Amino acid sequence: MAFEIRKIDPLDLQPRKAVGISLPFSGTAVFNSTFETKQAIKFNLINYLLTDSGERYFNPFFGLNLRRQLFENITEEKLQYLSDLIAQGVKANFPRLIITELRLESNPDFNSILVILKYSISETNITDEQVVISIEQ
Repeated sequence: MAFEIRKIDPLDLQPRKAVGISLPFSGTAVFNSTFETKQAIKFNLINYLLTDSGERYFNPFFGLNLRRQLFENITEEKLQYLSDLIAQGVKANFPRLIITELRLESNPDFNSILVILKYSISETNITDEQVVISIEQ
C-alpha cells in the first residue's frame, strides 16, 4: 500500500525558536514573533498582498499593487484580472502554496474589494488555511 510522506519543518519542533513576525505590528517591542511555519507563511502572504510594488526597500518588485486598482471602476473583468494577478503572484513568490479557492467580492459603493484566499502547503500536513483581506481606498 502506497502512502504519502509529509514533511514537518524542523523549526516547528523547537518551540522557543521564532520563524517569523506577525501582523499587525503591535507587540510590546513592535514585533510579535511567530513560532510555527504555517503562521509565518500566512503572515508573509498577507504582507505580500498588502504591499505595493516599489514600496519595499531593496526588493522593488515585491507586492501586487492591489490598492492602486481601486482607483478604477470595479467590473467583472477587473475582478478577473485581479484574481489572475493574485494567482500568478502567489505562484511566483510562494511556490509551495497551492491555492484551493480564490474569491474576490466587490463593494462598488465603498470602492472596496474583499479577497478570500484558501490554500494548502505542499509536502506538509498544512491544509485548509485561509486569508481574508479587505482592501479599501
